[in-house]
Amino acid sequence: MISKTLKSTLICSIIVLSSCNEENQKPIETAMSDNVLIQEWTGPFEGVPAFDKISVEAIKPAMEEAMKLNLEEIEAIANNTEPATFKNTIVAMESAGKPLDRVFAYYGIMGANVSSPEFRKVQSELAPKLSDFRSKISQNEKLFQRIKTVYDAAQKSPLEPQEQRVVDLIYKRFEMNGANLNTEKKARYAAINKELSSLYTYFANNVLHDEENYITYLNKDQLGGLADGYIKSAAKIATDKGQEGKYAITNTRSSMDPFLTYSTERELRKQVWENYYSRGDNGDEYDNNNIIAKILKLRKERVGLMGYKNYAEWRLQDRMAKTPENAMDLMLKVWPAATERVKEEVADMQTIANELGDNITIEPWDYRYYAEKVRKKKYDLDSDEVKQYLQLDKLTEAMFYVAGELFNYKFTPVEEDSVPVFHEDVKVWEVTDKDSGENIGLWYLDPYAREGKRSGAWATTYRSSASFEGDMNVLASNNSNFVKPAPGEAVLVSWDDATTFFHEFGHALHFFSADVKYPTLNGGVRDYTEFQSQLLERWLSTDNVINKYLVHYKTGEPIPASLVEKIKKASTFNQGFGTTEYLASALMDMKLHLADPTEIDINQFERETLVELGMPKELPMRHRTPQFGHVFSGEGYATAYYGYMWADVLTSDASEAFKEAKGGFYDKEVADKLVKYLFAPRNAMDPAEAYRKFRGRDAKIEALMRDRGFPISEE
Repeated sequence: MISKTLKSTLICSIIVLSSCNEENQKPIETAMSDNVLIQEWTGPFEGVPAFDKISVEAIKPAMEEAMKLNLEEIEAIANNTEPATFKNTIVAMESAGKPLDRVFAYYGIMGANVSSPEFRKVQSELAPKLSDFRSKISQNEKLFQRIKTVYDAAQKSPLEPQEQRVVDLIYKRFEMNGANLNTEKKARYAAINKELSSLYTYFANNVLHDEENYITYLNKDQLGGLADGYIKSAAKIATDKGQEGKYAITNTRSSMDPFLTYSTERELRKQVWENYYSRGDNGDEYDNNNIIAKILKLRKERVGLMGYKNYAEWRLQDRMAKTPENAMDLMLKVWPAATERVKEEVADMQTIANELGDNITIEPWDYRYYAEKVRKKKYDLDSDEVKQYLQLDKLTEAMFYVAGELFNYKFTPVEEDSVPVFHEDVKVWEVTDKDSGENIGLWYLDPYAREGKRSGAWATTYRSSASFEGDMNVLASNNSNFVKPAPGEAVLVSWDDATTFFHEFGHALHFFSADVKYPTLNGGVRDYTEFQSQLLERWLSTDNVINKYLVHYKTGEPIPASLVEKIKKASTFNQGFGTTEYLASALMDMKLHLADPTEIDINQFERETLVELGMPKELPMRHRTPQFGHVFSGEGYATAYYGYMWADVLTSDASEAFKEAKGGFYDKEVADKLVKYLFAPRNAMDPAEAYRKFRGRDAKIEALMRDRGFPISEE
């Protein structure tokens, strides 16, 4: 689930830089390349990516050329004979790397949305080269000395707020990436990064391999409990894969989750469950356990070069949590209530299984199936009935409505073929201000699962907001993995999937609403940037959305008030499962990076840690270690997966601000403060300060406990 730009994902928080030769000279845009992937974007809406021209053959030479041009610009900044100033050093850096930005937009799409074995080979070849490129920037001594000169001067004579913030962030990132190391340690640091870059690529590609190759095919007599729409989609997927007459359950969450919830075939549920939770852990050439062990050792060695005790200590110093102890403290405050709730949920499920005469003991592949039966019994709520009112198209309209009410945005479909897309499933909307008609940007939606597309849901930008060279519009995307319907069928989704859809749209709104001067300020603090998107989830259950956009996919009738009441009463249902599966992964992430990795056996460590935590045997971690891409296919979420819980505290507390307001979730005054302090600043303001400006105080954990129906400690 994830929400940052492709560039920042791939650059691993090293700033992509460019240069200018003199104080009063603008950065030199490189000569036009013959390679289409490096060329300036043309066409409507201030220029758009030529997604219809992307190819595996073009990506490697484009990346190599863009890196070469960028390094030439770096050298020009580093060797500028004029004294270092904010303008000729920091502004020059911020103004740069435009060809590389463009190439990374294509590279990210090819890796996440339309991957292939041929592209993965190129990824493996480019990974060490990208690492070398990053090291040549982060370890450029002359460049860092110029940055340090500007930084030191700004500590004595502070700049205006956004200028000061960008100087502080750039200096800190270089410092955290070894800029102060001696020559010998810098060489080792670079070598470690190079090795890690390849390991991250191998890890991600191994998971993708297992997702593509472990497919469960069903016969017609094995479809018990499954919805018609799901069956039709499974039939089409099987036909597309050359298995006419069968039904394919793919190895992705969007396919696995409804199967485990509704299928009456227990042995098949077990098979589908095992396929999904053993990704990267099958003891073959695509097994990730040894890769993870190497990653942990290299990460610890790398931060040790800078004097840190462990990777977590290094990583969290510039996050809201600040220390691993603070992050662990939050998680362990919630963990006991979550696991205690699981016991209650399992007892309820076992009772129903016994009543049905099923003669089983609840196992992980039974949890969703019997939880659904408990939901029906306790709340008379049938998830499949709710899905009839959750059409993807109507949910999209609902999100546009919320964006209009809170942000004053209007979404209009662009004329087909006027904007290039990378797949026929992708649709594009223009985003404008409702009053002025000013173009804010374009929103791309890639909703369906397919081979070569990574699982899950995410948001990203192809072009981010920055105003220091003149205002520019934003090109943002949302990407999901809904099962594509058979022709003529509506896309019906679960309440959880609808929530995720709103969540990822929250990231897009965060991109569109950014009011920052410099590109670096678009970056995020990991345990804060999930907050804005988690907060937007709350608007799905507002009366305005429910009454207008939740209509039956066949009859068009609005969702009955009685069903809405059931949904609201069941809002804390299964919170034990949801909270525990997430927290188990977040705690595992932190404990892995606090442990001594010298002789670590990943499978053994996972088993022993779960026992130590008291993990209920009836459910798995949301992301088992061998498939934990957030943490091991890059560094964005490493020791930072706890950030979703940290953000949840902020979300629950901020939601209460709306609940307390006269106009509720559509209160104009609170909505204006929401945009001004929580969305528009991005990283131009310290997150804790921004939240206090919105709420008037720090967030309190009690709001989260209330939201989840957990008891609140008297301490």
